Amino acid sequence: MIARWLYSLALYLLLPAIFVRLAWRARRQPEYLANLGERFAVYADGRRPRNGKNRLIWVHAVSVGETRAAQPLVEALQARWPAHRILLTGMTPTGRAAGAEVFGERVIQAYLPYDLPDAVDRFFRHFAPEFGVLMETEIWPNLLAGARRHEIPLLLVNARLSERSARGYRRFAALVRPAFASLAAVAAQSEADAARLAGLGAAPVAVCGNLKFDVVPAPERLALGQSWRTALAGRPVWLAASTREGEEALLLDAWQRHAGSDALLVLVPRHPQRFAEVAELFAARGLAWRRRSEGLPDAGTAVWLGDSMGEMAAYYAFADLAFIGGSLLPLGGQNLIEAAACGCPVLVGPHTFNFQRATEDALAAGAAQRVADADALMLTVDRLFSAKTSLAAMRAAAGEFAAAHRGATQRTLALIERFPGRAGR
Repeated sequence: MIARWLYSLALYLLLPAIFVRLAWRARRQPEYLANLGERFAVYADGRRPRNGKNRLIWVHAVSVGETRAAQPLVEALQARWPAHRILLTGMTPTGRAAGAEVFGERVIQAYLPYDLPDAVDRFFRHFAPEFGVLMETEIWPNLLAGARRHEIPLLLVNARLSERSARGYRRFAALVRPAFASLAAVAAQSEADAARLAGLGAAPVAVCGNLKFDVVPAPERLALGQSWRTALAGRPVWLAASTREGEEALLLDAWQRHAGSDALLVLVPRHPQRFAEVAELFAARGLAWRRRSEGLPDAGTAVWLGDSMGEMAAYYAFADLAFIGGSLLPLGGQNLIEAAACGCPVLVGPHTFNFQRATEDALAAGAAQRVADADALMLTVDRLFSAKTSLAAMRAAAGEFAAAHRGATQRTLALIERFPGRAGR
């Protein structure tokens, strides 16, 4: 209790800094200032349905990746409990936009309030969900304590926890162990994740796999990517997907050092607010480039900037080979599963600790290869473009790898149905 009181006091003292941070982020993304009241659990009238179908199941997905990963589970929950509405919360405007794209009007959307005791209480009084499902590693001490006070069972699903994150949590054991212990159940992605979560006090913990394997690429997106391939008339394409700050400069410099191929580079930054910043990198290097929003690349285009949202499956279907960003620098990597589901061979850098199990499995299956740095990446791209048989084998292995790991949705739903609490009613 003392640890959580001190944590709450620190959050209240940081409120001015939180407002400054929101204003700063709004310089690039004005949407950060939209629906501001929701971040403190202050809602407009009509936010909660009043038509008699006001029984809610709450799903929290912090941003874009978690929102898309939640799709098969949300659809399974809607099929299992058709009399309930789904409340989908997140923390970012891009995640909210992804929720609108994926689910439309089938869900109610709101921002999860900051982890302030009074905001958490207002959130639970307003929505009163019958149970909640938290995606991946969303552990907020006041949120979990508030759910317990309001007798709302919470499950952590698709849960992953790197050793680095576990060490960080252990430093604040007095605060986080009660939070983990208050969860009704945990569906971990792997045995290693399960062991680390149990070590922090979570119980019961079951290994259910990764929900991202159950996300099926939209056929219209795959068809869009294929149409781009047709328009490009056989030119080789490699994709740098979900790149993070600092990586684009490394990639572009290495690419220019190893120039000699007519391959098109498609570069899609992880965060849309960085599109303009990355475009400046192209211009500073004198590269012939074009934006996706301006149309298709032509024969003279060296770099195509993927400045669109919701089209990642199309980019993977378009590319002969994809590098997954966040892995050249020690940022932990990004999800490679969507690339594999689209049948796209994958390259990753040395830093993939946030997606360790999926990466190791993809490497073992022959669906991915690891490179040491940006120069090694360029050499590997050139080698694979010259070795058509090896590239075709990786493409086949990618599809087989994705298919072999499906089924997490049904295992997770079975766990939800049997845990002691309101979900089984």
